[in-house]
Amino acid sequence: MNAATAPKKPSFKQQQMQFRENAILDSVNRLLSQKGFDLMTMDEVAADVGIAKASLYKHFPSKESLAAASMTRLLDHSLAVVNQVPSHLSSKDKLKLVVRWGITLHIQGEMPYLPSTRSSIQQALLGHPPYIERLQDLTTQLGEWILDAQEKGQLSAALPAEVILYSIFARACDPMADFLKMGGAFTDSDIIDLLVHTCFDGLTPLRVD
Repeated sequence: MNAATAPKKPSFKQQQMQFRENAILDSVNRLLSQKGFDLMTMDEVAADVGIAKASLYKHFPSKESLAAASMTRLLDHSLAVVNQVPSHLSSKDKLKLVVRWGITLHIQGEMPYLPSTRSSIQQALLGHPPYIERLQDLTTQLGEWILDAQEKGQLSAALPAEVILYSIFARACDPMADFLKMGGAFTDSDIIDLLVHTCFDGLTPLRVD
């Protein structure tokens, strides 16, 4: 790569803007995880980041655009996890790793609640091409693993692949993790193991490896 083709280094101002946007989206992730989209306000986001609301609007013109950017970044992280899954693993074990990552994010308070029942955010997401593109990429890869696992008898072939896919998505926002954590009887690691087991093996006896 020569000087003519090398990517241009972002200016200091651009780096500052990106740093602030990342801080904003980190805050949005936490608030969406704690309160959901309907209860989150732009005032809360600005206060959490430590900036004026007017500054927040310079980055994101609405609460919907904020949530769309947050969900798109989450999908970017999801795809990065998927791309780093060891290729030698079985398709079922690949899916387990992705689910384990999602539950871990949930327990850490960084997993936004799924927006499927929120009409306003749903429309914002459907109108946000980067979100749709990344969701399609993630769905395609997980779908390939699901079908392969079904063909090899690792997952039930009697279940529609869509049911398995949506179960995997939903497990990352499962309130069971919150209830178990509040109960105090299990460590975070225990909770993750238990939720992964119930996701893929139901209520069958736990195997001791």
